[in-house]
Amino acid sequence: MDWASRVGNYTYDQAVVEHGPPDKYAKLSDGTIVAEWLARRGYTYAYAPFGYGCYPWYHGGFYSSYLDTYSSPDYFLRLIFAPDSRLKAWKNFYR
Repeated sequence: MDWASRVGNYTYDQAVVEHGPPDKYAKLSDGTIVAEWLARRGYTYAYAPFGYGCYPWYHGGFYSSYLDTYSSPDYFLRLIFAPDSRLKAWKNFYR
């Protein structure tokens, strides 16, 4: 999504209609709204690397004593709205 082109035109109400209620929301004393949406949930992937007791000609059960893992973080969208409810800034980030 091209958020830079939406700065100044996109409203908080439009964001809620498009993305649903935010996962985190804060209204600052000056009326600024900071809202965050979980865009993509992280995951963990575990696998037994080839070569640790695994042979291509063996079709029986396999129980490796060695696992390799890969994890990815959650991916968030933060939108900051001015007191008039128009988009002021945006940021994508991992946590």
